[in-house]
Amino acid sequence: MKKLLALSACTLLLWQASTAQQKLVADKIIGVVGDKIILKSDMDGALAEIQRNTPDGNIPPQAACNTMEMLISQKVMVLQAERDSLPITDGEIEAQMENRIRYFEQLYGSKEKMKEITGYSVYQLRERFRTPIRENLLAQAMRNKVIESVKVTPSEVKRYYDAIPKDSLKFYESELEVGQIVITPKATREMDNYAIDRLLDFKKRVQNKESDFGSLAILYSEDPGVKENKGVYVLNRNEKNTWDPDFLAAAFRLKEGEISSPVKSQHGYHLIQMVKRQGDNVTVQHILVRAAVTKSDLSSCMTKLDSIRSGILNNKYTFSEAVTKFSDAPSAKFDGGMIQSRTGEGGTLITIDQLDDPSERDIVMMLDTLKPGKISAPVQFTDDNGRTATRIVYLKTRTQPHRENLTDDYSRVQQRTLDIKKAEAINKWLTEKIPTFYVHVDEDYKNCTHISQWMAGLAKQ
Repeated sequence: MKKLLALSACTLLLWQASTAQQKLVADKIIGVVGDKIILKSDMDGALAEIQRNTPDGNIPPQAACNTMEMLISQKVMVLQAERDSLPITDGEIEAQMENRIRYFEQLYGSKEKMKEITGYSVYQLRERFRTPIRENLLAQAMRNKVIESVKVTPSEVKRYYDAIPKDSLKFYESELEVGQIVITPKATREMDNYAIDRLLDFKKRVQNKESDFGSLAILYSEDPGVKENKGVYVLNRNEKNTWDPDFLAAAFRLKEGEISSPVKSQHGYHLIQMVKRQGDNVTVQHILVRAAVTKSDLSSCMTKLDSIRSGILNNKYTFSEAVTKFSDAPSAKFDGGMIQSRTGEGGTLITIDQLDDPSERDIVMMLDTLKPGKISAPVQFTDDNGRTATRIVYLKTRTQPHRENLTDDYSRVQQRTLDIKKAEAINKWLTEKIPTFYVHVDEDYKNCTHISQWMAGLAKQ
C-alpha cells in the first residue's frame, strides 16, 4: 500500500539515533558546538556505515574529516534554526519517527525480530529517534533557508563546463525518455457488491469467533505486504501523503477492538480492525479485497486507449495533454506520464537497465521495435499494486552513447553547477556563523580543510 557532504541525512539519522541518550563516561567527546556535543561513537558509527556502503569495504581517506565537518555544520544549523525559531511541528517529528520505525520493522521482518536484533523495543526506539529527528528537521530547514535564493546563469554553467578536462567528461550510455498513459479498468456494480459482501462475511465470522482476523488476512487479503506483516500497519494521523485519505480517516474513527464496515480506497475495499490507539498513532490490521474486473472491462479500456493513441497521432492533443485528460496513474499529475530518472539527478532520462520495476519489464520488450516519437499499441500489464491495468507507451527520445556536452546534457551540467554553488553558499554561511558559537574540536580533526578555516575564523574573535 505504499528512497551537506557525502553522508545522507537518512544515514546520519540512523546512526545518530543509535547513540542518542548514551553519553557514557567511556565515550570520548570529540567536539562541542554550543551546548551540543559530538561523541566518538557518533564518528565510529558513521565510518562503519560508510565502510558498509563502500564496494571494496575500505574507508576513503577523507571520510573522518568529511564526517566531522558534517556533524559540526549540522549542529550549527540546528542552533541557528533555534535562534531563528524556524517552525518544526510535533506532527512532522512524529511522522518521520513512524517512518523510521516502519523501516526497521520491514528491515527485520517483525517488531519481535527488531527488538531481538537491536535490543530496543518500539517505544525505546521512538524515544531514541525523537531528538535526532528534531535536529535533522531543524538542520534541513536552516539549510533550505540558506540556499533558497541560490541560482545559476547560463554563463556560469558554461564556465564550469569549460573548466572540466576533456578526458574527464562523463560518458553516457544510450538513454531514453519514456512516457505512458494508464487506464485502470473499473469493476461493475455487481463485482463491487460481491467484494463488499465478502468483507461483511469476514467481519461476521470474526465477531462470531468463528475465525481470527489475522488468519483471514493471511488467507484472503490482496495487500501485497500481507505475507510479511499480516496486514498490520502503524498509522499517524499526520501522514496524509503516505496513506490513502479514505483508509486513514476510516481507521482513526474506530475504537480499540472495533472492526469497520467495508471502506473503499484507491486500492480496493478494506475491512479494518483497530488494534491499539496511542495519541496520534494507531495500530490497525486490515484485509484488502479488490472488485474483480471482467474481460469486457479490459476490452473497453483497450478500445479507449486505442482512441486516445489515434487522437495524439492525429494531433488532436499532445501526449502531455492526453496524460492530463485521461491517465489513471496516481503520479500522472506530477510527472506528466514520464518515467523519472533513477540516478538521483532528476529529469526523465533513463537507461534501459533501469527499467527494472516488475510493472515495467514489458516496456523493455516494446522498446526494441518502438522508434523515437512513436506510441505503442495498447497493452495489458500488472501494476505495482497487483492489479491488471492497460497502457500505451510513448518513446519520446533515445540518445546515442556520447561524451557529455552542453547540447545534449545541459540540464545535468546545470544541476552540478548549482550543487557546487549551493555548497559554496553553505560553507560561506558556516564560516560567518560558526564564530558566533562556542566550538571545540579534538586535535585529530583541526587540520581538516573546512574545520581549519572555521577555527581560523574563531581565532579572530
